[in-house]
Amino acid sequence: MTRVVHVVVAGETGGAERMLLDLASRPDETRAEHSIALLTPSHALARLVGRAGVRVHDRGRVREGPLPFLWRSLGPADVAWLAVVLRQERAHVAHLHTFASQVLGARAARRARVRVLRTEHSTRVYDDPSCWPFSRWSLAHADACVAVSDHVRCVARRRAPWAARKLRVVPNGVDTDRFAPREAPRPERFTFAAVSRLEPRKGLDLAIRALARTRDARLDVVGDGAQRGMLQALAHTCHVGDRVDFHGFVDDPREVLARSDAALSSSRSEGLGVALLEAMAMGRPVVGFAVGGVPEIVTHGRTGLLAREGDVESLAARMNQAVAGRDAMRALGDAARARVLERFSVRRMCEGYALAYSQLAGLA
Repeated sequence: MTRVVHVVVAGETGGAERMLLDLASRPDETRAEHSIALLTPSHALARLVGRAGVRVHDRGRVREGPLPFLWRSLGPADVAWLAVVLRQERAHVAHLHTFASQVLGARAARRARVRVLRTEHSTRVYDDPSCWPFSRWSLAHADACVAVSDHVRCVARRRAPWAARKLRVVPNGVDTDRFAPREAPRPERFTFAAVSRLEPRKGLDLAIRALARTRDARLDVVGDGAQRGMLQALAHTCHVGDRVDFHGFVDDPREVLARSDAALSSSRSEGLGVALLEAMAMGRPVVGFAVGGVPEIVTHGRTGLLAREGDVESLAARMNQAVAGRDAMRALGDAARARVLERFSVRRMCEGYALAYSQLAGLA
């Protein structure tokens, strides 16, 4: 069986972290034995990883920021620690999931003589000039690279055409048994749910501005991040403070999703959207911008409603359309779950990674 070590360097919990835990907790479906090398300052993420039933090598609480990133990536201590973990696990594959893991993971894998698989969860490393020099070096030393959507693969190929042969698409998948429709009392007002890190690229400021132009609707925000204070202040400035609830980070968003009528996606860029797939699996349609990989999972008028990218007025118009057609949105929600069952189940995702792992380990 292929032995895989997932290298997790992250400050918060998002779709990438939830996806890798789904992957790592299914040895039979991935035909691989999994463990996790964890470097995080987040107690919440450490708890979540610890409950996944996977062997964890925890570096202990680490610092975030540009200087810690440089030291972790280029210095001797963390790469030596990770190389020891890879050797202890007798790993065939080091699986890198986040930008912060890329240089560190590639260096340690070279030292331990382990193959490298990268998953590109977004286009950030290709779009951000401050990330690209580090990510480019890591990509050059990766043996294979998985993009979570056709959109991400296209961006990667334009930025690094020399790496095209390494790229394949394995869409993220969700556990459709865990994220299944459930009955829950819904508020009288139409309720949108946004499950997201509170950071600029997720565009929650645009969601709040659109809500201010939406009649008789409210918004539940699940997630945390550096923008939380600013977003709370913006909600009051836009006179919708009484219509927006900030729940912070929660381990399990299903209760909030069950009380909602639709998922809201206001991202400025989006690789695919694990949170959107989770909502769709629970029978909730998506209202959001047609950005990045979102149109690959949401078909306008069939599984949700899509607005022009970055256009607050267009998003507000779609939100008002959803509020006015609450019964119609339930039908779109049924179609959304069917779409996930057909194309975006965790089983299909595991099949794609099982092939990638076995090929890297020379077992195919």
